[in-house]
Amino acid sequence: MSDTFVPQRLDRATPFYIAGHRGLVGSAIWRQLVAKGFDNLIGRSSSEVDLRDRDAVFGFFATEKPRNVVLAAAKVGGIMANNTYPVDFLSENMRIQLNVLDAALEHGVERLLFLGSSCIYPKLAPQPIKEEYLLTGHLEPTNDAYAIAKIAGILHIQAVRRQYGLPWISAMPTNLYGQGDNFSPQGSHVLPALIRRYDEARREGTEAVTNWGTGSPRREFLHVDDMASACLHLLENYDGPDQVNVGTGRDSTIKEVAQIVAEEVGYTGRIEWDTSKPDGTPRKLLDITMLRESGWEPSIGLREGIASTIAWYRDHVNVVRS
Repeated sequence: MSDTFVPQRLDRATPFYIAGHRGLVGSAIWRQLVAKGFDNLIGRSSSEVDLRDRDAVFGFFATEKPRNVVLAAAKVGGIMANNTYPVDFLSENMRIQLNVLDAALEHGVERLLFLGSSCIYPKLAPQPIKEEYLLTGHLEPTNDAYAIAKIAGILHIQAVRRQYGLPWISAMPTNLYGQGDNFSPQGSHVLPALIRRYDEARREGTEAVTNWGTGSPRREFLHVDDMASACLHLLENYDGPDQVNVGTGRDSTIKEVAQIVAEEVGYTGRIEWDTSKPDGTPRKLLDITMLRESGWEPSIGLREGIASTIAWYRDHVNVVRS
């Protein structure tokens, strides 16, 4: 099918399953699809369908018969969580992917988007990172287990295309943030962790906030609503075996991001850095030429996105994942 397949506007009434619809990415994709007129969306919480349970996943696909799928479900976390629990990140993500992709294949899913992570690329990849740099060097050791699982997912998509000719695709987002993020001190990524840390310091009158590392690594941040927009765009405009980078094409140092967060939450104390803690990858900026050439651009600036995320966090501080 993929040899003759031409991407086009998706039928808004076709059954569409978003795996991980309550997570940061999945919930944003759900909102995007609702806003664009999709009225047959399917979502199940982990208590309803445990994606690590193969029989449960196959039973779900047999009953619901989705025609389009976005695989956004994953076990995710920051440097500390990935470095502490590598077996969990490898095993759980591999099981989720294998079960969903195998069930989707058996039940004839026509269009599927697999979501990975920019950590799939080598730690010291040339910058900005092109899609072709996949598997050309060593991974960042603090999250290599998670990265290997996501690389396996990309290869699984490519294998389905080769063996069965289905127009399945992969997208690799940069660091994401926004409403619905994980603000846990143990499990969060850097930006939500900074938001929680500085907001708590402001409320408690803390004189100094200490962050991990030197603050010198450069990171690219994409608002999750932009990511959701890009996902629908790719489903309707792209078909190919290569994973597509999704980002902004711009990066900032962690120190710069920390300063923006401090300013937006109103924290005026000292910002200190614990250089005994790991920095992680020195720089991770995605080359988004392929995505731009397909006709998509991000629309939410970093400061604007951080400000809206802080507002959402304060409105939901009693119910956010913590």
